[in-house]
Amino acid sequence: MSAIELPRARRLAFRVVLGQAVVTVTAGLIAWALGGERAGLSALVGGGIATAGSLVMAVLVMGGTLAGNAQRALSAFYVGEALKLVLVALLFVVVLKVMRVAPLAMFAAFAATFLVYWIALLSALPPAGGASGGA
Repeated sequence: MSAIELPRARRLAFRVVLGQAVVTVTAGLIAWALGGERAGLSALVGGGIATAGSLVMAVLVMGGTLAGNAQRALSAFYVGEALKLVLVALLFVVVLKVMRVAPLAMFAAFAATFLVYWIALLSALPPAGGASGGA
C-alpha cells in the first residue's frame, strides 16, 4: 500500500489549481486567436469554472487538519467533491443563462483543464511494479 503525505498532497492539490489556471489562460488565448473575442472569453469562462471547482475542493479538503483521522479525511473528500460538482453545475447554469458563449470553446477549455488533473494524478502515483524493499 502506498500513501501520499499530507504536505505533499496539499502542494499537489494547489499545483493542480495553478496548472488549470495556466491551461485556462492558454486556451483563452488560443480560442481568441482562432475564433475571436467571444471564443476567447468563452474558453476563459469554461476553464475558469473547472479551476474554481478545483480551488474549492482543494481549500475544503486540504485547508483543514486531516492528519491522523482517516474517517474525517474521507468525509472531507466527499463533501469537497459534492460542493465542487454543485458549484460547477451552478456556474454553468448561470453562464449559459447570462452570457452568449461559444459552446465549443467553453467546453473544450473546461475539458482541457482535466488533463492537468490527470497528469498530476499520474505523476503522483508510485512507479508501476512498485519496488518494495525487503524479501
